[in-house]
Amino acid sequence: MRRLSDAVLIVAIALSGCASAPEARAPRIAAADTADAAGFASMRALVPDIRMEIRYAGTHNFVGTRIEGYEAPECYLLRPVAQALARVERTLREAGRRLLIYDCYRPVRAVAHFMRWAGDARDQARKAEFYPELDKSRLVPQYIAERSGHSRGATVDLTLLRCDAGGSCMPMDMGTGFDYFGELAHTDSPNATPEQRGNRHALRAAMEREGFRNYPDEWWHYTLAPEPSPETAYDFPVR
Repeated sequence: MRRLSDAVLIVAIALSGCASAPEARAPRIAAADTADAAGFASMRALVPDIRMEIRYAGTHNFVGTRIEGYEAPECYLLRPVAQALARVERTLREAGRRLLIYDCYRPVRAVAHFMRWAGDARDQARKAEFYPELDKSRLVPQYIAERSGHSRGATVDLTLLRCDAGGSCMPMDMGTGFDYFGELAHTDSPNATPEQRGNRHALRAAMEREGFRNYPDEWWHYTLAPEPSPETAYDFPVR
């Protein structure tokens, strides 16, 4: 049986979500208007050759357009979170693997953009790739919600790369793409193949060693636990 504190932690992580999972209480929005003012660190500054594919800064995402607040394809996290993620990357490299980051800090205005999209039943342009088995009306609140843990600067979306001796890296097979809304993206989905579940578990093990915990409905979604500032969200743009 899990200790009570473990059970509480699991519930807290399940509420940290993304696209976003629902949260019980709205955090305050900090007045900081830059990453430096908010105490955030750039992953590119900590790990200059970190692999990133920041989806919301472009058009390859479930909305189909650049998301408000993403002015550049950069990854910012609260400094202790960024430092923990850098340690994950260093350890993985010793085993011929690396991280590929899809999203980090997400401004509050970006989450509002998601909600407007979710409320527009006419816009189904990206259904085939991102939610083929679900009616769009069912995406809220399990996958998209009014508040996101990403806005607190302690949550990251990512996958694993396998690299050869020459430094060429390819994404490992996780069974779905990033931001696939549906049961197959659940970390322990019985419909994923044994290889896909093994790859997901390898990512989970690497992240857990540095204190990150997975949101079980999304194999790519991790939050540092305990969060450095769970009561505070941010809205400065990603630049």
